[in-house]
Amino acid sequence: MPNTYSQIYIQIVFAVQGRQNLIPKQHREELHKYITGIAQNREQKLLSVFCMPDHTHLLVGLKPAIAISDLARDIKAGSSNFINDKKWIYGKFNWQEGFGAFSYSRSQIDDVIQYILKQEEHHRKKTFKEEYVDFLKKFKIEYDEKYLFAWVE
Repeated sequence: MPNTYSQIYIQIVFAVQGRQNLIPKQHREELHKYITGIAQNREQKLLSVFCMPDHTHLLVGLKPAIAISDLARDIKAGSSNFINDKKWIYGKFNWQEGFGAFSYSRSQIDDVIQYILKQEEHHRKKTFKEEYVDFLKKFKIEYDEKYLFAWVE
């Protein structure tokens, strides 16, 4: 869109269906590259990505020509198909329905990138459920526990 200027930074977080540990560490870098390609094909700037075994964090410089939900849908669908085509797991891989989207200012970007890249370290102290609920509280997002991801305890 000519004459359209924006600065929109969104962290998108989504989980593996059933919150199972299905993303193999040995394939993480390949999956990161694939997800980056999906974002680039949608003309978005992926600033950071990290896939834990049970969930994924992305930081995107979002252009206003696309809805966040469309980008999340495309990344989840494309990466699910990629994982299934590669047969990394026994059975069918799926992401859970839904996602979290959290906005940041330009001054916060470096901290968010580091936060995403240090997910393994971070999750030695805090579960994904604790992390996700903390995001919802920090961003003052009202939620109903029954509509959160299906947690495997």
